[in-house]
Amino acid sequence: MTKSDFVLGGTAAMGAVVFTNPIDVVKTRMQLQGELAARGTYVKPYRHLPQAMLQIVLNDGLLALEKGLAPALCYQFVLNSVRLSVYSNALELGYLQNEDGSISFYRGMFFGALGGCTGTYFASPFYMIKAQQHAQAVKSIAVGFQHKHTSMMDALLHIYRTNGISGFWRAALPSLNRTLVASSVQIGTFPKAKSVLKDKGWVTHPILLSFCAGLSSGTLVAVANSPFDVLTTRMYNQPVDEKGRGLMYKGLVDCFTKIWKTEGLHGMYKGFWPIYFRSAPHTTLTFVFFEKLLHVRDHYVFSQPRN
Repeated sequence: MTKSDFVLGGTAAMGAVVFTNPIDVVKTRMQLQGELAARGTYVKPYRHLPQAMLQIVLNDGLLALEKGLAPALCYQFVLNSVRLSVYSNALELGYLQNEDGSISFYRGMFFGALGGCTGTYFASPFYMIKAQQHAQAVKSIAVGFQHKHTSMMDALLHIYRTNGISGFWRAALPSLNRTLVASSVQIGTFPKAKSVLKDKGWVTHPILLSFCAGLSSGTLVAVANSPFDVLTTRMYNQPVDEKGRGLMYKGLVDCFTKIWKTEGLHGMYKGFWPIYFRSAPHTTLTFVFFEKLLHVRDHYVFSQPRN
């Protein structure tokens, strides 16, 4: 695993999140609206993706769609510099291939989960701040607990002064579960879908091939990952006491139980469509950027003669 693999993997994901962060903002707010309230008993400022984006722009300005971008960029760099590098090196070393040369679904899931969980743990502070900043809104369209962070650095200092170092990882467990599912499904299905589309001759253009494979992979990611995503958002955004203990949810099991009892299955799939519509382009853009960056590195860096 080379240093350039880490850098290129993280950079590719950062490029993708610039385009998909607005969808993530909507996803977070949809997951928080009607928190622990029965369906039909609360106001829904966010009804679907286009309407939610328009609502945010009209009430909070165009730049509000990019709230939390700084921690989102940091999170993606840390997470994917590990995850994509593990996947890339496993692929190059032949760990993902079957005897006939095809991509193994289960090996892809394993290496995807291994890299994803490691990256997520170290990136947990950035995800927490990202979720909290995504939720911040003007009073007329605010949902969930409203943190008062003015910037990523302000959030980091506030958390450290209030709860110490441990405060940065207070909801790491649900985040790990979320990434375990997303990484294993995403990286396990993307190369397989790409291989099938290419072998069948259905898609031949390289970028379109990556997009279609990402679309297929993103569908499975959204279905499998939505409940874990909701749990992660709720636990990261909840208020805490001076010891860093959640005031709404005591832990992962308590969070799941409360959502299930008050909101039902619908609560577990709040924000499903933003998850889907974000997952497919984000997966596609990340892999496309990564492949292009690898090409640039190999062609313009490693091909240069050494003195």
